[in-house]
Amino acid sequence: MLSLKFLQKSVTGALLASALLAPAAYAATPVLSFVATPASGIVGSTIDLDIRITDVTDLYSFQFSVEFNSNTLQAGDLYEGKFLLSGGETYFIPGEKDNSAGLVSYMVNTLLGPVGGVSGSGSLAHITFSVFGAGSSTLRFKDVLFLDSAQNDITPTLTEQVVVTSAVPEPASYLMLGAGLLGLAAMRRRQA
Repeated sequence: MLSLKFLQKSVTGALLASALLAPAAYAATPVLSFVATPASGIVGSTIDLDIRITDVTDLYSFQFSVEFNSNTLQAGDLYEGKFLLSGGETYFIPGEKDNSAGLVSYMVNTLLGPVGGVSGSGSLAHITFSVFGAGSSTLRFKDVLFLDSAQNDITPTLTEQVVVTSAVPEPASYLMLGAGLLGLAAMRRRQA
């Protein structure tokens, strides 16, 4: 008859051996995503788009392009995020804006020199958009390439985000404006 201690040691040993033999099975898949602030906008406003990576291991360099609806958004400033900078000196290429085609093409960033890649989560790049028209814009990645410090491919999961834009403020904005004007009128009457 097997003792309980022997059975516990056997199960623990088997779990430990399987974890050591297949570490990739337990590694999280990196996710490339957008965070728009604010998530919607009115014509004439701006939206800051943060491009983020989560759960990446040993990221040394990357490239991607971003598609958007040029009838609703127009790309403005393009700048580097802080994630890769945390690993040392970088070389950043902001990419090319084509507001007619709705494309920011080939944003590229790489660490310089014989250093290890960066692991974790953070901001890779930013794009500032001007809201150009009413409607919606689905933001998508294309031309994606991520490499580790040994120049091996990293395959992130790609996400999309829909940004909704409108031509006029929503009714709640009008209500707040009206309340503010009534308050100003009341203050004026008191002063008179």
